[in-house]
Amino acid sequence: MLSPALDAALADIDIVFNGFASPHETGCGLCHLPEETAYLRTPCTRIPLDVVQRYLFEVSDHFDDQAAAMRRLLPQAARAMADGALSAIGYGAHGLACVDWRSWPPEQVAAIDAFLRAWWQDVLATPEPPYGVDDVFDLCTTIARTVTPFLDGWIQGPTADAHLVQCVDIWLYDLLGDATPFSWWYDDSEDAGISDLRAWLAGPGAARLRALGEPDLAIRCELVALPYDERWAHPYWDTADATN
Repeated sequence: MLSPALDAALADIDIVFNGFASPHETGCGLCHLPEETAYLRTPCTRIPLDVVQRYLFEVSDHFDDQAAAMRRLLPQAARAMADGALSAIGYGAHGLACVDWRSWPPEQVAAIDAFLRAWWQDVLATPEPPYGVDDVFDLCTTIARTVTPFLDGWIQGPTADAHLVQCVDIWLYDLLGDATPFSWWYDDSEDAGISDLRAWLAGPGAARLRALGEPDLAIRCELVALPYDERWAHPYWDTADATN
């Protein structure tokens, strides 16, 4: 069952993006059937879920107007993301991460922002969400082009705490080696996102992990704030468990 906040956010998406279409879409004849492209040109018609998914993660050069196509898809796409109805996420760049949706009218921007935050909160409170929590974080942050609201909004509690431990362990694998933990974040805001994630892990994240009885993860979080050579020369590695 979705949270009341997520239900409300999805209802707002339905209202704000109702009736949109991309009337001049010609489509890629090699990748999509003519009737699939026709859905993008036609408002207020239900699109088969497999078609929604293909267009949601389609490369940008397969659209005449990707922004219009995303508006057309959003009511069904957002609900499918929240319900776990998509077969997978994270295997390609999400269309909203590829368009400048923050330049859209204020009510549209607000609806997308509210959906991303409410979905994230709902996932954190769910013991076994349909998608990996790290994948949802990756998707939300690359669409929003910021990590801050999702880190600051990491709720307390046994379920959210367990998700935190799992995600941090995954992120550190990349961050300790100066690699990006984000799969599909390609614009200029990625560097700021990585920097903000490092700062949060080394500060509030490490403190929270230590309070949860995860001192080893906490120390490694603090190490990501150090320059690369200092990080790997730290005495921690002399005593760290070999499995780390």
